[in-house]
Amino acid sequence: MDERERYAQGMTVRRAVLGDAHVDRAEKSRNAFNDAFQDLITRYAWGEIWSRPGLARETRSLITLGLMVALNRPDELRMHLRAAFNVGVSRDQIKEVLLQTAIYCGVPAANSAFHTAEEVFAEFDAGRGDSPRK
Repeated sequence: MDERERYAQGMTVRRAVLGDAHVDRAEKSRNAFNDAFQDLITRYAWGEIWSRPGLARETRSLITLGLMVALNRPDELRMHLRAAFNVGVSRDQIKEVLLQTAIYCGVPAANSAFHTAEEVFAEFDAGRGDSPRK
């Protein structure tokens, strides 16, 4: 696969996971400063890693949620909580991942993540997001 094909595959997967609205916003905000980074994440995060056949997207999503908690990346956690619904992850599965992080990442990290998840769920419930699975 050449880099052009990897980019196209990455954009397809990126849109499927993050949603068109999110990707359209990212693409609209591309500029000379962040263009190389946008290209990199599309080709390698989405076109290489998220496209691999070894794990289902649901599994990759759950792993990513745990990693965002461990790394204390609340903005990325919020984005990947939304994305989790796009690939079929349920609220109960998210809860289980966050409980797991309480043991391995610490209660304060999990506590923050639970609050963030509740905010994202409330946005969905109020009709300000895609329809999540209950």
